[in-house]
Amino acid sequence: MAAEVKHGLPPVAPGDARLFILGSLPGDASLAAQSYYAHPRNHFWRLVGGVIGEDLAGLAYPDRIQRLQRNRIGLWDVVARASRRGSLDQAIRDAGHNALAEYFATFPQLEAVAFNGATAAAAGRRLVGGNGLTLIDLPSSSPANTQALAAKAEAWAALKPYCGR
Repeated sequence: MAAEVKHGLPPVAPGDARLFILGSLPGDASLAAQSYYAHPRNHFWRLVGGVIGEDLAGLAYPDRIQRLQRNRIGLWDVVARASRRGSLDQAIRDAGHNALAEYFATFPQLEAVAFNGATAAAAGRRLVGGNGLTLIDLPSSSPANTQALAAKAEAWAALKPYCGR
């Protein structure tokens, strides 16, 4: 069975974003829902909610996005399209990447870019380039990362200085 070519989601960001969080390529549940981090076992919404002090996991998706934008957080992915069977990053082949440096240049208040997992960080650091942004590597929020939620939350707390007004 051949791997299916999958295309990522468009970026979601307020014009005054101070922080972008980049994943690798949305998983099958997220692509089907056309929503970032839609898999119910993904810790993303709990982790970011902990950073901004809000229960994002308990909200509907549009409300989650609105809360991120109010806190000047944007979402996108490093990979624009790739062949992948299933949802695991290890299965990504023939990746085409998003033009991150060019896109981020349109956000004059952007201070930091965080990478959700090692796959996002490996390619994303090269694509963002050395343009004065703080680059933060985070443990993946994916359920495939079996690290304890508390340990993930401790690492994700590094985002706090870049959130809000």
